[in-house]
Amino acid sequence: MSLIPLAPFLLLTFLARAAAAETSPTPESPKAAPSVVDPSVQAAIVAAVEKDRKRYGGRTPVPATLIGIWDAKGNSFIRAFGDADLEKKVPLTPADHFRIGSNTKTFVISVLLQLVAEKKLSLDDPLSRFSLGVTIPNAGGITVRELCNMRSGLFEAYDTPEFAQLNMKVPRDFDPKTLVAWAMKQKPYFAPGKGYRYCNTNYLLIGMIIEEITKDSVGNQIRKRLLEPIGLKQTSYPETEAMPSAWVHGYHLDKQGNWEDISNTIPVAFMGSAGAMISDMNDIRRWIELYATGKTVGPGTYNDLINCIPFLGNTSFGLGITCSAGWYGYTGALPGYNTADYYSPETGTAILAWINYQAKEPVEGVASVMVRDIARILTPDHVPFVYKETSATPRP
Repeated sequence: MSLIPLAPFLLLTFLARAAAAETSPTPESPKAAPSVVDPSVQAAIVAAVEKDRKRYGGRTPVPATLIGIWDAKGNSFIRAFGDADLEKKVPLTPADHFRIGSNTKTFVISVLLQLVAEKKLSLDDPLSRFSLGVTIPNAGGITVRELCNMRSGLFEAYDTPEFAQLNMKVPRDFDPKTLVAWAMKQKPYFAPGKGYRYCNTNYLLIGMIIEEITKDSVGNQIRKRLLEPIGLKQTSYPETEAMPSAWVHGYHLDKQGNWEDISNTIPVAFMGSAGAMISDMNDIRRWIELYATGKTVGPGTYNDLINCIPFLGNTSFGLGITCSAGWYGYTGALPGYNTADYYSPETGTAILAWINYQAKEPVEGVASVMVRDIARILTPDHVPFVYKETSATPRP
């Protein structure tokens, strides 16, 4: 199945008017597209976000929510809700830093596709080509491409019993290869290329491939190839738990529905190339437009990036990119944080929604629900993440 076709932003409709003197229908003027600077549109967006904050919160709404919308005319609407630190009652601001979780994967894929363009490797190379220091069963039958598009079938490293026993404590001399080795001991979910399953093991392996080819760390490659050339000064691939100032605390709901601060309880050593990075909204707004339009990957690799294969509802997955109803981007989630960043080339609109809470449901993540609800207001003909209702997709 091919990528979901892009429909026009608004359809011009003609309404027939019955009048004695008329012999043919008279067209009405086309309805103006909703504008992000329209106060009534902004009010609708705020109402939708506040509803989601309450719906997915506990005894009180989601502690902090940051939304940003930018259109093709240069207009924008940015709004911060709640507090970045509940204990100290520090209001959230648009300049605050968040952990962006799996949005890290967009940077990792960009480095990988630059290396592909430089002929350092091919997407169709088998894993057996690389000396990764880990025994991978069926390494000759799994390709780099299948890692990128989550179709390797490999087991999730973070679901292994060995990882659970660590209780988030980093062992001495820990290496991401340890996580991957634990995953390799588990039975694969399916044969390579025979299904889709989101799995962080794939991106830990991609990071290892990048490091084997470049003889450099993934973090350094991201910094030298992407952050510095683009000027993303508020974005980093950290090596410690320290957060840059100002930053947003991450929260979890306890059994009583109260918010518990869990900031810096997930060591970045565990996240690595699957989700270690930190940024602010202004940087990621610039980044996601560049990424979604192929300006961060190597020449000749953009079609590979957006070769999106359907997996749920109107949503597809390419090489480290989510594609849904003409929107391209990514959603990141880890305990305490959930960030969704999407750009529509057809409409020239970007929508970002960031919160400081990772909910177990819905399946698409609360931040993605907020993106969807905002898109319903601004681009009603382009609504992403529309799924058949399940227990994991609550009623709107």
